[in-house]
Amino acid sequence: MALQIIRELCTACGDCEPLCPTQSISAWKGVYRIDAGTCSECEGDGEPGLPQCLDVCMEEDCIVPA
Repeated sequence: MALQIIRELCTACGDCEPLCPTQSISAWKGVYRIDAGTCSECEGDGEPGLPQCLDVCMEEDCIVPA
């Protein structure tokens, strides 16, 4: 499974991008997006059960399951 960023809620702060262990988060059309093909939801990286991008995102419901 992978995560996705809701474009309308993303503030383009960029806090999530450097934390992604699979480099799945990138800038796209003024906001950020997650590549579903490489996103592992941080399984095996960081705290179990909590993707690192979710932990740092300030906007509620901005990052959700794809």
